[in-house]
Amino acid sequence: MTQWTEDTAAILLGFLVIILALAAFLVVPFGEVNTSLQAAQSAADFTVEAWSADNETGNAATEFLSDTVNGARPGRWNINPFAAFSLDFLFSGLLFFFSLAFLFGAGILLMGRSASDFFKGFGVVFGVGILAYLLANQVEFLSIGLGYAFWAILLGLLISNVFGIPGFVRPALQPELYIKTGLVLLGAEVLFGKILAIGLPGIFVAWIVTPIVLISTFWFGQKVLRISSKTLNITISADMSVCGVSAAIATAAACRATKEELTTAVGLSMIFTSIMMVALPAFINAVGMPEVLGGAWIGGTVDATGAVVAAGAFLGDTALNVAATIKMIQNILIGVLAFCVAVYWTTKVDNSQGRTVGASEIWLRFPKFVLGFLAASILFSLLYEVLNNNTAIVLVENGVLDFTSDMRGWLFCLAFASIGLSANFRELRSQFHGGKPLILYLCGQTLNLCLTLLMAWIMFYKVFPEITNSL
Repeated sequence: MTQWTEDTAAILLGFLVIILALAAFLVVPFGEVNTSLQAAQSAADFTVEAWSADNETGNAATEFLSDTVNGARPGRWNINPFAAFSLDFLFSGLLFFFSLAFLFGAGILLMGRSASDFFKGFGVVFGVGILAYLLANQVEFLSIGLGYAFWAILLGLLISNVFGIPGFVRPALQPELYIKTGLVLLGAEVLFGKILAIGLPGIFVAWIVTPIVLISTFWFGQKVLRISSKTLNITISADMSVCGVSAAIATAAACRATKEELTTAVGLSMIFTSIMMVALPAFINAVGMPEVLGGAWIGGTVDATGAVVAAGAFLGDTALNVAATIKMIQNILIGVLAFCVAVYWTTKVDNSQGRTVGASEIWLRFPKFVLGFLAASILFSLLYEVLNNNTAIVLVENGVLDFTSDMRGWLFCLAFASIGLSANFRELRSQFHGGKPLILYLCGQTLNLCLTLLMAWIMFYKVFPEITNSL
């Protein structure tokens, strides 16, 4: 039997989740939704959060899926952490735990590894994920932007370096499989129709500034800081300039960065994302920056998609929509970046003098899970166009994409927990020798903030003011 690679397994698992969500969506006819939605002019008139707060989908299957995923997370709490748990949590948590264990156990089996060994350690990883969500839902931590990603990697690092990790847990530490599957689900949320709603200004902000910052930061790291590891340099540069952890994973796979280098990039991203998602909207409000400009600035500079949405919400609905759309446009660059890094590393960095490199070597380096990301994006973009029914479109967004988004959050949480649990402070210390990675991130992000703000102002207020006025 041919063994599956991690990338192909991630594509399969991601599409199994997508197919499950679509099947549940199709259980109930489109007409069985709240008739108040019929007056909608387009799906863009709604946000998922506002719509789901006031309407029921009428689809018991999609509601059950979303309730199970959401119910597996502890709720909000202030002083007493036990207030975050309920009887529903016990049922949903167990059901979701066994569903995830079965799903990824099957993937591990396809990859030629022991599913039973995976099952033995998965409970520990899932438990760290629950603790991360518990801390993230504490009212004070929530207010300052310390999300599940920050807590998952921090808890993992503390456990692994203070108490150590038993051998039976290690087969369940599969950070790349978790996050690659999550990235396939992220592709379903990158909808070309919504991207076109923002139009050319957003494309200029995301697709012009990002490559400039990426290349400039990599050059700065090599020529000025003289970082010895090119793979560490490019992974941090991609993480900071494109879209955080997602880009770091794709880049690390393309250039074959070490686990420690990837952890360093992810750690820097987590720290500065937590800071920026609070500090940036506070600064924007303080100086009286227009919502559209502030949203575009956030969308192009804050790393994680979830953090972008949270930061944009501080400014208002218009800023949230602009920020989220620009981040979606930027997310498309994950595939382009992975391909370009694979080509550059194969033909320039790892290519010995006089050696001819064929297309097969580039294909070998290219992270195949990116194809799943692109396929999911195309599938859902076409689905939106084919349906041509406002009620159905909103149902897809709320019933299907809301579920896949929640699933993606869980998979990212498990990935961050696995990264922390498998990392060693002594190994990471060597990556920060001389503080160069931190300096690289700070300088690159400063350039990113300046260029993004300038490009957003030019495009939204000087070149395409009519689009800005319509938002």
